[in-house]
Amino acid sequence: MAMAMAAISPESQMNQRTWPCKSDGGPRFTAISFIGKGKHGSKNDNPRLTNNPTINNFQINPKNQDFADFSQLPDDVLLKIAANFTLPNLRAASQVCKSWCDGLRPLREAMLCLKNGKRFKHGRGGVTPNLNKALESFLKGAALGSTLAMVDAGLVYWEMGRKEQGIAFYRKAAALGDPAGQCNLGICLLQANPPDSEEAIKWLYKASVAGYVRAQYQLALCLHKNRGPSRNLREAVRWFLKAAEGGYVRAMYNIAMRYSVGEGLVQSHKLARKWMKRAADRGHSKAQFEHGLSLFSEGNMKKAVVYLELATRAGETAADHVKYVILQEMSTSCRDRAMLLADNWRPLPSSSR
Repeated sequence: MAMAMAAISPESQMNQRTWPCKSDGGPRFTAISFIGKGKHGSKNDNPRLTNNPTINNFQINPKNQDFADFSQLPDDVLLKIAANFTLPNLRAASQVCKSWCDGLRPLREAMLCLKNGKRFKHGRGGVTPNLNKALESFLKGAALGSTLAMVDAGLVYWEMGRKEQGIAFYRKAAALGDPAGQCNLGICLLQANPPDSEEAIKWLYKASVAGYVRAQYQLALCLHKNRGPSRNLREAVRWFLKAAEGGYVRAMYNIAMRYSVGEGLVQSHKLARKWMKRAADRGHSKAQFEHGLSLFSEGNMKKAVVYLELATRAGETAADHVKYVILQEMSTSCRDRAMLLADNWRPLPSSSR
């Protein structure tokens, strides 16, 4: 073994290839799967990977799989596949092979533009907020093919009142399978004059299937509020519940109300209370008011005051009147403890997307 090792000179070690060569007769990259198994054995359901229409439309005939070489994908196809990748996914894809590393370079550059744009938009890292400079950076990232940059460019245009340009960027991102772009496009179409509910629901449904909780909530609202053929109460409640389970606070409050009155679900005060508390603990002011009233009716005065105080601070004026009545029945020490709990309260994490 030692002799074999000695036979390899330093020069030959330096000349050894680390990337697969397309012209040699060695093993080829015949399959690259991003859908791995998690720690519990379930498939990765990352919507940016599994619901990208460009990926789903690229199919390899199993009979010819020995000849399929994903490393030889044309750069334009590769860029479309990875257009809505997040930075961690983009880095992982860039490490597959040298051709992917080279082909995805524009998207990696787009991530720098995206980062700079967010710094200018939000005034991060010691940078003075500047919406025009933020837009300039987002446009550069969009031109390099990143749907994340397209969505942010659309947001800035929308904030500037240049709605048609914003919608145009949402359309580009939506067509490349970006759930945020699909959701924003759907919401914009609902706000148009006149609204295009049919197309809006189409895009909201695409984003909802991809697991985008804000789209799930908006889709549920459409199905719940609409009259005529688009109204579907049972389907609306199904999407409300999915969004609530995904951490979307407004959906938590909404599903609590559905359980409370038995609309689209079997009435359950226990489940209504569970979801109302979840929404309240994540900062939903109306849920805090409702949960405070529930605690008051159960005789739990101190906790009722805490939630009613939180609701009051969030602008629920009716909660202040109820809180005042309860405080008259409490000792000074109990009042102080309740106010201290309200002062130290912090919302639990939730999903805003």
